Amino acid sequence: MASLRRPRRPRSRFLTAAALVLGASLALSACSSSGGGGESTGAAKVSKKASTSRYQGTVLSKNFEKPDLVLDDTSGQPYDLRARTAGKTVLLFFGYTSCPDVCPTTMGDIGVAMSKLTAEQREKLAIVFVSTDPERDTPQVLRTWLDSMGKDFVGMTGDLAKVRAAARPLGIAVEDPVVDAKGAVTSTHGAQVLAFLPTDDKAHLLYMAGTSTDVYKHDLALLADGVAV
Repeated sequence: MASLRRPRRPRSRFLTAAALVLGASLALSACSSSGGGGESTGAAKVSKKASTSRYQGTVLSKNFEKPDLVLDDTSGQPYDLRARTAGKTVLLFFGYTSCPDVCPTTMGDIGVAMSKLTAEQREKLAIVFVSTDPERDTPQVLRTWLDSMGKDFVGMTGDLAKVRAAARPLGIAVEDPVVDAKGAVTSTHGAQVLAFLPTDDKAHLLYMAGTSTDVYKHDLALLADGVAV
């Protein structure tokens, strides 16, 4: 098998997100590895729920269903997201390994937060990363990348049409990766993390790009301990 050659990583850009204000709709943001501006026409809107919740993440008024998604895991075997994560709180993020900033920062912050929890708490959580660039994110590439953030993190890669179909009902825009003349890859995708609860397999919390390690640590401990949202 030919070795995978990494393209040059260009600057990151973000698609515009509306400010998080009480009662206002939230345009979900996205990131890519290309320069330039613009907004995604596929960004969905969800609303922030007025709440006295103990959680620091955004409490959603619309609770999205956990995707019915089956792709390859990092061992190359089929991974059924719903079946394999049943009974656990799931943090779900869509991204790609050659992302220069948002993806490694987000996953790295979650990894640091997870390391602060007890083994019993970590066992109740599943951190799942779904690749938006499956052609380059082979199971081996994905496993090597994830291991630097969390060795227990789940990686899923495969049919991009399935990935888009799973992301769309969540309000997450995923576009086809684009390779320019210099070999640089642009993969534009939603930059938010959704937390699905084991009680109903629905998303109740949202974390935007730039969420701090402290916020993740605070909320992951509550989620692991089963504190109501």
